[in-house]
Amino acid sequence: MNDGKSKEGRPGDQQINLETAFDANGLAASPQLPGHVKNYLIDIDGTITEDVPNEEPERMATCAPFPDALETLNKWYNEGHIITFFTSRTEEHRPVTEAWLDKHGFLYHGLLMGKPRGGNYHWIDNHIVRATRYEGTFSDLVRETMEIEVFKKG
Repeated sequence: MNDGKSKEGRPGDQQINLETAFDANGLAASPQLPGHVKNYLIDIDGTITEDVPNEEPERMATCAPFPDALETLNKWYNEGHIITFFTSRTEEHRPVTEAWLDKHGFLYHGLLMGKPRGGNYHWIDNHIVRATRYEGTFSDLVRETMEIEVFKKG
């Protein structure tokens, strides 16, 4: 766990090396991570700890992390993957959230607040997007073939 003084595993600590990318016409495009590096966006409430609603912020400081989440996420961080927490907590909750992550020893690169509430997310992007729904166990990921919604070609 972090001792509260160390900033190891906090945003900005680890250099992220992006690779130059070009579009189909040879024009510069947004740089990309190397193919072996994953860019994880991880929810907090209900995913790495109990599901604490914004309306009960006093619970944010006292809830316990799911042990398999802490172990798995720190392993991914140490393997060189990017860990960013993306939460529906508001900016008002940032100090308690950062303190909680530090207290329990989570290693991460970023913390994004204000994710829309309500679930049923559908992310549209020009980069590769993969989604994994948390269903009670945090572990290394495995590949499965699933049906997804895509844009009609045309």
